[in-house]
Amino acid sequence: MKPIAGAPHAPLPAEHSSPRRGGALHRPRSKNWDRHVEHVEALAHTPAFCALRDEVLRLAALQRDDQVLDIGAGTGLLALAAAPHVAHVTAVEISPRMGERLESQRRNAGIENVHTIVASASALPIGAETIDVVVSNYCFHHMGEAEKLRALDEILRVLRPNGRLVLADMMFAVGVVDPRDRAVAWLLVRRLLRKGLPGALRLAKNGLRMLAGRWEHPASIDWWRRALPRAGFAGVEVSALDHEGGIATARKPHPESTAPDEGASAG
Repeated sequence: MKPIAGAPHAPLPAEHSSPRRGGALHRPRSKNWDRHVEHVEALAHTPAFCALRDEVLRLAALQRDDQVLDIGAGTGLLALAAAPHVAHVTAVEISPRMGERLESQRRNAGIENVHTIVASASALPIGAETIDVVVSNYCFHHMGEAEKLRALDEILRVLRPNGRLVLADMMFAVGVVDPRDRAVAWLLVRRLLRKGLPGALRLAKNGLRMLAGRWEHPASIDWWRRALPRAGFAGVEVSALDHEGGIATARKPHPESTAPDEGASAG
């Protein structure tokens, strides 16, 4: 995978407007994402995220008759871009306000084949083996490890045999052992310090959140290389990008095929 420089309509179902207690969310309860719509929308228009969007969709190899699922759809970065190239997109988002913004943008663009659902990534209100392609962009680092694994189980359940998964996310471990992890940590620190006092305060706040176990939960490249085959996926490839991100691709094996890969290629 090449490096990235620098990441039929229906109303929102009321029965999924609140996450189930005990169900894993693709974003944590401690952060009210309804308050961050403008910030997420601004990020979606940055060159880095537009480049990442384009790479995810390129790797998804979308076909005209594909049924696509976008997990952690936000305000529609992937879903709205994929829609002209496929039969239908289901956009799953945990924040009602994010979903409302996505729906507004869908209407403004005259797009009719995107359906937005406010729901949890670990309890997808979607039938088994009904999806051809699952995509996700910078969503999974908001889940703890158990939540990630439950979401992967749900993705495998809804994918058709030979269905494809393309997932971009923060991919590093918070630590100093691995050289890439050290480099990513220093990159993130420098980004904040370049913002002066506000950045330093944000850095201190993030440190306190990390100590309290309330910071984000990125998983390393190696974690994804192990977790995807163990979840039942085949053809796993995970590649590091030239920042804190990475992209994983995999497919759901056909029942008549051999067992899922035990390993994954290096990036």
